[in-house]
Amino acid sequence: MEFIIVTGISGAGKTSALHALEDIGFYCVDNIPPALLSTFYELCEKSSDERMKRAAVVLDVRMGTSFEDLSSAIGKLRKDNHKYKTLFLDAANSVIISRFRSTRRKHPLFGDSPLATIDEAVNIERELFAGLKMSSDYLIDTTFLSSAQLKDRITALFIGNEISSLSVTCMSFGFKYGVPTEADLMFDVRCLPNPFYVDELKYKTGLDEPVREYVMKWPQTVKLRDKLFDFVDFTLPLYKDEGKSLLLIAIGCTGGKHRSVALTQALYNHLSEGKNKVSVHHRDITKA
Repeated sequence: MEFIIVTGISGAGKTSALHALEDIGFYCVDNIPPALLSTFYELCEKSSDERMKRAAVVLDVRMGTSFEDLSSAIGKLRKDNHKYKTLFLDAANSVIISRFRSTRRKHPLFGDSPLATIDEAVNIERELFAGLKMSSDYLIDTTFLSSAQLKDRITALFIGNEISSLSVTCMSFGFKYGVPTEADLMFDVRCLPNPFYVDELKYKTGLDEPVREYVMKWPQTVKLRDKLFDFVDFTLPLYKDEGKSLLLIAIGCTGGKHRSVALTQALYNHLSEGKNKVSVHHRDITKA
C-alpha cells in the first residue's frame, strides 16, 4: 500500500497537491482530524477496494489542530510500523501572504488570537513545522511554481511508481529569480560561455539545438559535464542506501534559459539511460 501524508505551511499548495494526487489515482482525504489518521490508514490497508491501496491525506493546522496533535498522529503510525511517506509543501512568506490576500482567506492560526498580520502567523507556523519539514520524505517549494508546474512535479514523483524508490528531479533555474531552496545538490554554471550574448541565440533556449551545440562546443563545458555525471553517478547509490526518497539536483545560470537548461537536459538524458526514476523541470525557461 502507498500512503502519503501531505502537510506543510498554510498557503503553500497542499490542496493543489492533493488534487494532483487524486488525478493520478490516489484516494484522497483533505484535512483529516489527526486522531483519525491511524484509523484511516488501517481502513485503507484492510479494504478490499484496490483504489484505497493508494491513499493520500492532508494533515495541517486547520480546525484549530495543534502541532502536538499532528506529531502524535504521525508518531503513532511510526510506532505501529505502518509504511508511509510525508510530502511537505513550503513557499516564501511573501508568496504565501500574496496568496492569502488574493483569496481573502484568513490564516488558520488566526482564530481568536491577537495575531496582527499574516506574516506573524506564517512565522509561527514555520517554527512549529520545522522538525516535520526536516524529517519529510519529499519537499517541494512552490514559491516559483504555477499550479500546472506543481501538478507536473507531483505527477513525476508518484504516477505509476513505488514511493519507496529514489526519485530524481533535474531542475534548471535562473539565479536572478532566486535559488530553489529545496535543492539537495546545486551547481552554478555561470562560469561557462553564455549564448545570451550571441544575437541569433539570445531568444532561443537550451532545448534548441543551436544553443545546445554552442554550450557544448567548449572544452570547459564538456569537462564540467563529465565531472557532473561522475559525481551524480557516484552519489546516487549512496542516497539510495540512506533511504532517501527524493533528490533534487538544481543547475543554475543567470536567467535559467540557456546554459543551465542545456546542462540539466544533458543530465536528465544521462540518468534516463540507467535504471533511475528521473524527471526534468526547467523552472524559469519561459520567463522574460
